[in-house]
Amino acid sequence: MRPLIDGEPTFRRICVAIERARHSVWATVTFMWGSFQMPDGRGSALEVLNRAAARDIDVRLIFWRPDRETEHHKRNAFWGAEDHIRLLVTSRSAVRIRWDRAHPGFCQHQKSWLIDAGEETETAFVGGINLNPHSMVAPGHFGEGQNHDVYVELAGPSAVDVHHNFVQRWNEASERRADDGRWGSGSETDLPFPRLVPSPRGHAFVQIQRTIHRGRYSDGQAAPKGSHFDIASGERSNFDQYCAAIGAAQRSIYIENQYCDVPEILTSLQRALKRGVEVLLLMPANPGFADRPEMRALMDARAALGAHENFTLAGIAGLSADARRVPVYVHAKLMLVDDAWATIGSCNLHSYSLFGNSEMNVAYFDPDTVRALRCELFQEHLDQDTSGMDDRDALRLFRKTALENLNRFEAGDHAWQGLAFTLDSAAYQG
Repeated sequence: MRPLIDGEPTFRRICVAIERARHSVWATVTFMWGSFQMPDGRGSALEVLNRAAARDIDVRLIFWRPDRETEHHKRNAFWGAEDHIRLLVTSRSAVRIRWDRAHPGFCQHQKSWLIDAGEETETAFVGGINLNPHSMVAPGHFGEGQNHDVYVELAGPSAVDVHHNFVQRWNEASERRADDGRWGSGSETDLPFPRLVPSPRGHAFVQIQRTIHRGRYSDGQAAPKGSHFDIASGERSNFDQYCAAIGAAQRSIYIENQYCDVPEILTSLQRALKRGVEVLLLMPANPGFADRPEMRALMDARAALGAHENFTLAGIAGLSADARRVPVYVHAKLMLVDDAWATIGSCNLHSYSLFGNSEMNVAYFDPDTVRALRCELFQEHLDQDTSGMDDRDALRLFRKTALENLNRFEAGDHAWQGLAFTLDSAAYQG
């Protein structure tokens, strides 16, 4: 288990794993911008993958293809447009691709990388970082237009579930029989399911959690018998895990997420606060969403969390080149509970991610790893070492520092302690 904070360290690790791959590199990709570049001068993601394919590594990619209801996302997706195919042709790409639609109005939102699938050394990377230039940033967030994000690298028995998920998605990709639904020699063949479970590689207890929409493909075809789409209610283990973990919390809950507007999650957090649990929610400081009447009840429920003195809503802001504070967009999807349990992945705390998109998270119990991640995140957000503090004292320090930084900002002082500052729960509309 190795949590990875922010895009530059994450993609550096992924690139090293791709360059060391001996058999295969498989990935599920939601968004890939043409301007995205891998770190250290490696070129674009496609160039990195083309180099792997050129040395006879089996490179397979599943790209999301938006439908009419999600047409506006096409500008950021590698969905098989003419210019995308032209790029594959001109680069003589030997990668294998299948395009996959989601249930109408939803998204194939998983972001996973799998190295040497089926081997004892199988390694997986799971998280929420998109292939766009806003994500290719270093911890500390110096500069403008930056995203804060997280990933996790894992090896051992749990990696086989990432492998199993890829095979399901590959074999059932909605466009696999369409004339423009595949690319590359070998993309027409299905994959066998994994037969080897890798040996234990550490002491963390790990589960792979998903959201999978129920029932049918977007083109109306019934899913193959026995497939994961042939489940009457789909899969929503991300939702179940979040609710169970919040309900079990005894000391602290630390959340980083783009959204938090699901009634069951808000109710669970309200109950945790009443039990005396310290709760800190880190969200985008400048979400950019207008007040929507249909969301008023949910925003009111989230605002009500602020009535508890053990609740903090915060954002982060880095320094621009001219020493001004500029918001950093929190794109991470993680939760830490009691310094012992964590989940990291692609799943936002909104109804699309919890009940409709395809999503994947890694949930794990390992106090040493979770505590180390908390300390590393707080080192970035507070510029303070919290390794000598327990989880509750660390969250209280976060609250104190974030409030002091807000007061400095309102006084025109940009010389903060770290990046975090308090947000107004009553006024927040993200």
